[in-house]
Amino acid sequence: MRQRIFGMVLCSLLSLYAAAQEGFPVPADNAHQLFYLQRTSNTNTIVYELNYKNGKLNESNPIHVFWIRYAEQGQRAELSFIQRAFAYGVKIKQLPDSSYRVRLVSYAGYTMYLIKGADKQFRIYASINKKMVILKSIFVKITGGSMWSPEIEYFEVSGIDPYTNKPVAERKKVLKSEIKEK
Repeated sequence: MRQRIFGMVLCSLLSLYAAAQEGFPVPADNAHQLFYLQRTSNTNTIVYELNYKNGKLNESNPIHVFWIRYAEQGQRAELSFIQRAFAYGVKIKQLPDSSYRVRLVSYAGYTMYLIKGADKQFRIYASINKKMVILKSIFVKITGGSMWSPEIEYFEVSGIDPYTNKPVAERKKVLKSEIKEK
């Protein structure tokens, strides 16, 4: 009986966990795409991709961020200055080992790393369930507030474990103490 109840509870929790982005489109994976971000407000999606200049990674600005406006006609659009500077843009610091530390401008509490692998491909790595994995998406559950101060219930990060090739995901709480840059 206990196992049956535990199984029912576990299935319920897993179905809620898996439904976080149900009904949202997934951007077509292009060769330069690193990850994408979606929010509960609408299906418009922010895409983070490698930024090449003359066939090489632009070392001073290695990530290009843009919209796919699914709620309109699915067109691609650049972020506005406000969106880039205060919400969806990235702060990037090149590290001595030629990798990059990457953080969203709106939340310094989650650090990602742009790293060139042995296969010469760049990927974005982040901590999911206390393991460094290849980040694929971020989903932000917004429950209210305003454009300048949204109330965020959680953000869910999803990726691929580079050793097992299995999908991994974790829901995280936004810590107000980590909103500003460290």
